[in-house]
Amino acid sequence: MAVERFTRRRFLRTASAAIGFAAVPTVSIPDETKPAAISFGFSLYGMRKLPLSKALSVCKTIGYDGVELVANKDWPCDPQKLGKSQRADLRKRLDGLGLSCAAIMENVHLTADAKTHRGNLDRLKRAAELGHDVSPKQPPVIETVLGGRPAEWDTLKDGMAERLRDWAKVAEAGKTVVAIKAHVGGAVHTPRDAVSLMQSAKSRWIRLAYDYSHFQLWDFKLAESLKPMIGETVFIHVKDSKGKRGKFQFVLPGEGSIDYAGYFALLKKHRYRGPLVVEVSGQLHGKPGYDPIAAAKISYRNLAPKLKAAGIRNN
Repeated sequence: MAVERFTRRRFLRTASAAIGFAAVPTVSIPDETKPAAISFGFSLYGMRKLPLSKALSVCKTIGYDGVELVANKDWPCDPQKLGKSQRADLRKRLDGLGLSCAAIMENVHLTADAKTHRGNLDRLKRAAELGHDVSPKQPPVIETVLGGRPAEWDTLKDGMAERLRDWAKVAEAGKTVVAIKAHVGGAVHTPRDAVSLMQSAKSRWIRLAYDYSHFQLWDFKLAESLKPMIGETVFIHVKDSKGKRGKFQFVLPGEGSIDYAGYFALLKKHRYRGPLVVEVSGQLHGKPGYDPIAAAKISYRNLAPKLKAAGIRNN
């Protein structure tokens, strides 16, 4: 099955929150009365081998505003492994460090078979519950890639839309936004198709996660890919790439060719207000000798000054 071949690990080797139903659509819609501002975070997808408490303290010490937790099976924040007391402790750690929970990464695909799809609905439900437990005042979005292959979009899109409507019901019940993410190797790999699929759900609880590194590999210009998506984007991943589609390597932000000064200027122009989170690809963190602390420091050093210069960071 395509869902097995195109997991996030193999692909790469995913805003503000839904406090209330009516609040969801306004996450990144321009508001001239408020300054454009983001929170800058680091995804713990790049810190799997660090103890969770260590990963949080490292991110705080470096200077990040928040973290993305990873709810994938057998990861440190797998909801099935975190009991009530552990969730309470995680909430206290986040609060004590002054870190936000920017998002929860899950890895569920719309291309799964019927049995796996039912299981994915349960996973989304558990991820939403985890988000409310660790950040009840501002529950994080859940972000995920979607599966399939680029050549399969026309064949898969109707079935993906039908299953996304099932996701929307779970998201609404859990009062948690699900942000769907296009992927260079996925059925959803263009801005137009990402927007089209999102709109097919007809739900305020389904929105977009934006990651330019994937569109860049399809030769989209930054502004060209951002413009149709930004109004519905509630979460942004940042990383870089080297090479060409079919033979590429994801790298840390600032180590490729993305113009982050121009990127952040566009976010300011569009008045994006939500999380911007560094994602370290599995292509990188799966390598022998990978140093998660060094990766977080380098990413911060490469991006924080540009965020400050653009005048869009919260602090």
